[in-house]
Amino acid sequence: METLITLSRELAIAVDRLRFLPPTSVVYNPLAYARDSYETYLRRCGSGRRRVLFWGMNPGPWGMAQTGIPFGEVGFVRDWMGIESRVAKPAHEHPKRPIDGFACRRSEVSGRRLWGLMKARFGSASAFFADHLVMNWCPLLFMEQSGRNRTPDKLPGFERAKLYQLCDDHMAAVIRAVRPVWIIGVGKFALDRIRQVLDSDPASFHGAQSAAILHPSPASPKANHDWAGLTENTLVELGVWGKSG
Repeated sequence: METLITLSRELAIAVDRLRFLPPTSVVYNPLAYARDSYETYLRRCGSGRRRVLFWGMNPGPWGMAQTGIPFGEVGFVRDWMGIESRVAKPAHEHPKRPIDGFACRRSEVSGRRLWGLMKARFGSASAFFADHLVMNWCPLLFMEQSGRNRTPDKLPGFERAKLYQLCDDHMAAVIRAVRPVWIIGVGKFALDRIRQVLDSDPASFHGAQSAAILHPSPASPKANHDWAGLTENTLVELGVWGKSG
């Protein structure tokens, strides 16, 4: 757990040094301004080995950007995980994407879907986190002047190069610390980064297997038709989870 906290602090400092040009207008780093809640998450949920490690891409404006927790829809973080910490304001705040922390009334659909499945399947947060952990590959949320979200893959190559190296290195270090059997990308982008990291030094990752689940974003038409059922079936078919009931 302390290893993951140290790694998160190192990543937060490193990505804060990066600079991004237009059309990127504002960048949020919740590992910095929501550090208390993220480190509470790691202490409660990330101590020791985990059999299954899920990786998302980067924060959403109403999820991790508000709470500091990956896919961190306020209701699930506060009421299911039992985490509610002080969240500061970023140095530069976009007027269309205010940071209200746990007072945020907007719901992050991706987080609601992901954590809703875990609650339905495992019941308590402690039961889920006994064998699983959810992380994000990149800690930064990028916004254009209009407030439009800008994902890391849309950045120009010279900006991606430094960011990708830092995030890949952090991912590799977390995988080595957690030593999962399964590493699951939440979406294709995350799976591509996972496999890039695993292929870089296979012997150091203890034979971990990788696969992907459909991203729960409402922007994905498939995700809007029983995402939870599709995802549970995928994980059962892979052998990550056993059949329920």
